[in-house]
Amino acid sequence: MASGEVTAQASSLSKSQRAYHWVKERIASQEFTPGYRLVLGTIAADLDMSVVPVREAIRQLEAEGLVTFERNVGARVSMVDDTQYRFSMQALSILEGAATALAARRLSVEDIRHARQVNERMIASLADFDPRSFTRLNQEFHATLYGKCANPRMLELVEAEWGRLGHLRDSTFSFVPGRAQESVQEHENILRLIETSAPLGEIEKAARRHRSATLDAYMIHEHPDETLGLPAF
Repeated sequence: MASGEVTAQASSLSKSQRAYHWVKERIASQEFTPGYRLVLGTIAADLDMSVVPVREAIRQLEAEGLVTFERNVGARVSMVDDTQYRFSMQALSILEGAATALAARRLSVEDIRHARQVNERMIASLADFDPRSFTRLNQEFHATLYGKCANPRMLELVEAEWGRLGHLRDSTFSFVPGRAQESVQEHENILRLIETSAPLGEIEKAARRHRSATLDAYMIHEHPDETLGLPAF
């Protein structure tokens, strides 16, 4: 994208939207770590705006679970919560599965080629495994598949859960690196289903099971005494 287009897009955002993206990016990058106190006046000064739009942005982040308010303390970046991670993965399995199916018929040959190239990079990275890099590629792969979903609300929900996951877990694959090998194989299966114009219900089920399997692997590793997993769909 040309720099002029980026500048135009940035200038089209309201002040509260600018503040929202600015804070969220720093939470995702872990510049603002769990428990970090978000001083509205300081953020407003950094962004050269009043406190009002910053407060609106913080409220939006609170609604997404990334920020919490404490009485007499103020806003803080939410603490890592294992339960919230499970809930987000469960929600994402349903939302992303549906979004992938809704986008399937709209994907071009180039979209499929790009997704496969990303998956090939993920496969190549297995020899010298870096969980964070693998997770970034994984998100790029899935964003390519669900990105053309015609339902904008669905896309908002999927991306909100991805953002929440990025805060709750730096990388699930750090906990269960063996899951990475299975994941790239499942990616190829999803691509084949899309390429062959499989029934949308079959594509949705494959995408949903793929996400559920990652949560199941995490649960087996971190909570072997628990049998709680994703419901079968």
